[in-house]
This record gives sequence, C-alpha cells and structure tokens, in this order.
Amino acid sequence: MRYSAIAPLIAGLQDDYSSLEAFFRDASLKGVTAPDGSIKNYAPGTIEKWYRSYKQGGFNALLPSGRSDIGKPRKIDDELQEQIRYLKTNYPRMSAAAIFRQLQDNGTIVSGELSASSVNRYINLLAHELKTTTKQDMRRYERPHINEVWCGDSSVGPYLKLADGKKHKVYVVALIDDASRFITGIDVFFNDNFVNLLSVMKSAVAKYGRPQMFNFDNGSSYKNKQMELLAARIGTTLNYCKPYTPTAKAKIERWFRTMKDQWMATLDIRDFHSLDELRGNLLAYVQKYNQSLHSSLKGKSPQDRFFSEPELIRRLSQEEIDQAFLLEIERRVSADSVIVIDQIEYEVDFRFAKQRIRLRYSPDMKDIFIIETDGTLTPIRLLNKQENAYVKREKLHLCRGVE
Repeated sequence: MRYSAIAPLIAGLQDDYSSLEAFFRDASLKGVTAPDGSIKNYAPGTIEKWYRSYKQGGFNALLPSGRSDIGKPRKIDDELQEQIRYLKTNYPRMSAAAIFRQLQDNGTIVSGELSASSVNRYINLLAHELKTTTKQDMRRYERPHINEVWCGDSSVGPYLKLADGKKHKVYVVALIDDASRFITGIDVFFNDNFVNLLSVMKSAVAKYGRPQMFNFDNGSSYKNKQMELLAARIGTTLNYCKPYTPTAKAKIERWFRTMKDQWMATLDIRDFHSLDELRGNLLAYVQKYNQSLHSSLKGKSPQDRFFSEPELIRRLSQEEIDQAFLLEIERRVSADSVIVIDQIEYEVDFRFAKQRIRLRYSPDMKDIFIIETDGTLTPIRLLNKQENAYVKREKLHLCRGVE
C-alpha cells in the first residue's frame, strides 16, 4: 500500500508535477487503497516520509516497525519470569493453566492482578527461547515396496433398510497397501467386530499374500490375543498407532473420505434391499478405484503399482490359511467329557475328562478341534445326550480273576 502511493515517483513520473510537494498533496487527495479495500487519505507529510524512507532503505524500509518491547512480557516482572521458567524447565509437561494455579496457590500471583492468558503467552515465548515444543513430529511417509505395511480400519457406511422395515447401520472394513494405495481387502457388515475383520484379512491374504506388518488402531477389534496369535502363525507383525493420532494411519482415513465422496454420495440406498446387493456395488467401485490413475503414484493406478513387484507377493497355501485363521481358546473338560463354548455343549473324547485343553475353531463355529500334544487337530462334535444313551461303554477291569 505504501509503495503504491509513491510508485509514480519511483517510476520517474515526477515531471507531471511542478514539485515533489505538489505530488504529495495530489497523492493525499486521491488516497490509497488499503489492504481491506477501503480508500485511506494520508497527510502529504506522511507520504513524503514513506518516499524518503524508500530512497534510503528500499522496500524493507516501508515495512511497519513493531513495538520496541515486542516479545517481552510487560505485566510479568523478572522474579515471576524466573519462577515460571523454573517450573516449565523442571516440569516440562506442566500446562500453562497448571502453572498459573500453582503460582496462585503459593501467593506469587494475586487474583485479579494477572490473567492466565498473560502467563500462557510468556510460556509460548519461553518455548521459542528454549527451542522446545509440545507438537508431535508428523511427517509424510511412504513405504518403498508393496506388502511392507497394510493399514486396516473400519468406517460407518450407509444405513440399509431391510425387509423388516428397520434401518440398519452398515460398517465398511478395509485394508490398504501403504506403498501402492491398493485396496487388498474390503467388505460390509452389520457389526464392527474382530470376527468380521478376520474374514477381510483372510480373503486379502489368500489373494495377495501376507504383508510384513499390519497397522491398526487400539480398538478391541484389532488389539487382542487372537490377533497376536494370527500374526505369529502367518509370519507377520503388528503395529498399533498411538491413541488420538489418526494421522498415523492417514492413507486409510483418506481413502474412506474418498469412498464417501465418490461412492456413498452417489448411492440411492432405496435400490438396495440386502447386504449382498450393497456388497456387490461396493466391490465394483473398489475395482474401478484400484484401476484409476493416482496422482501420488506418478500416473500409475494402485493395481499397476501393486503388481509391478510380483516377487514380493508371498502367498500361503490354502491349508496354511485355513489353519492360521482358526481362533483359539482354552476350556476345562467336565468329568463326563463335556465342554461349553458360548453356552453350547460339545463332547470330547473321555481321555480328556477333568483336563484343561486348547481348542481351535472357525469363526462360524462349524469346525472345532482339540489341539493334541503333538500339534495335530482332532475334531469334536455337539453333545447328543439321546445318542449317548445307546452307546455301549467298555468296562475297565482292574484285575481279572482266574476262571
């Protein structure tokens, strides 16, 4: 703004005026456009001052000079500054509000004479002086190779109206490869739980191999004993983000936003009457996304980027996958060889009576096995009391007499 007022003189247009004083008077009458868009009329002497300053110091001389005491607390004396500095240096996690209360409690600050905001401003200045900060070091990163990290999360999807006339909340569970942004696994469910996450992981590992690491948040669906056992069986590791740091899994969070903007925003939910119909539509969208060019992949699609390193796709056999994705629990067998899982009774071999055994089972509970001492799996069955009534039991003879 100041330069625009004296620009004609700098450009050599002073010949249009009889003198510099005439130019300054004319510029004062015309006014200058302020940053807020209004027209301001400054005194000729002020505009002349701007011109002299520019001639001596250039453009930087036109910049407004700050207060002489800028950066210095005006209401906090040296003694109080020293106390605040001591508390912040020795107790760095102590907040400005806590320091203010501490100074009030010990009588250093009298109520009404100094505000908490003044203490807070000084602490901020102190942080710059001591080169300390409470901010987290957050950086953009990208794994150099595929299948190094898969990030998983869930998001609330649309509400689906079923035949019962009620609206049901739908959850979308997804896995994304960090290096390629390729969606390796996705599905929709009515519940956001570990079993549903497990089905997405099993399908993804069967198709695209196992990653070196899974990256999850600290939810109960992700952080549990079963997940640790699964990771150990398939030969991968688990990483959990720090609480309240969604940026640690920014790629999956960003993808969910893209999904909502591109897929959910175009849905007419009245066209869907079952979860299978909605699932099919979502899978078609994901296929299109995986094949679309991605700006951060230098013009490649996530699918092209993922399959550009086929040697890093470490697939497991179907038998290995079926074994690895079984859940595991412990139960104590009753004297009559019965165990209970989810209030359902199962029968085991009588040699396990009164023992504590380990069981492996599929999430749908269709297959349940006892883990033998040699590691083999022996199937068990539902208890059938009526059938057992007709089973002939072999008697155990401690000693046979001589006939």
